Amino acid sequence: MTISQYQLGALYQKGKGIDQDFSIAASWYQKAAEQGHATSQYQLGSLYQEGRGVDQDFSTAASWYQKAAEQGHATSQYQLGALYQEGRGVDQDFSTAASWYQKAAEQGHATSQYQLGALYQEGRGVDQDFSTAVSWHQKAAEQGHAISQYQLGSLYQEGRGVRQDFSTAANWYQKAAWQGHAISQYQLGLLYQEGRGVRQDKSQAKEWFGKACDRGDQNGCDAYRVLNELGC
Repeated sequence: MTISQYQLGALYQKGKGIDQDFSIAASWYQKAAEQGHATSQYQLGSLYQEGRGVDQDFSTAASWYQKAAEQGHATSQYQLGALYQEGRGVDQDFSTAASWYQKAAEQGHATSQYQLGALYQEGRGVDQDFSTAVSWHQKAAEQGHAISQYQLGSLYQEGRGVRQDFSTAANWYQKAAWQGHAISQYQLGLLYQEGRGVRQDKSQAKEWFGKACDRGDQNGCDAYRVLNELGC
């Protein structure tokens, strides 16, 4: 019964075969959620968070996410962590945020791995530990998470939590840069300009600066202009 209620909610949410109606979707999700169906609890929390079909209510969203999170639902654990980090619907608490992120991260949830890495990097809710930050960023980066790839490049470039290694930094920046991450494109351009970790190549530097500029990165625009004026 609960699965049918969930599936009916999903059909109304997506408008598949019937008119899209978030209010009816919420109603069916709630029926299943009250019977302990974790995915329905997550979906209902999401609707309350976004204010679709119900009045926006972060506190109620947090309540439903928690029910699903306690059943091991990774995305709910992430969303609950984010609400605690941002102080929406619950009192801001970085320690509790880190705890929920870790539960999801250990299930392979890439964004939670990134967020947990960031908290260790910044020392918020956990003791600052660059080595642990590197470990979590690497897990997310290997799943293609662009911001973790950038952060990992930065940590290798600066030698925080790992031995300084410009070549590895360039490798991670490039992975993020190919995904269109502007700051990584700019940083990769700098490495090519300076010949650190890669063979110096101002033409490549200019190309990456241009890509960063196209993405709205002002540093990339400025660096591109300087190389252009130098005739590179």
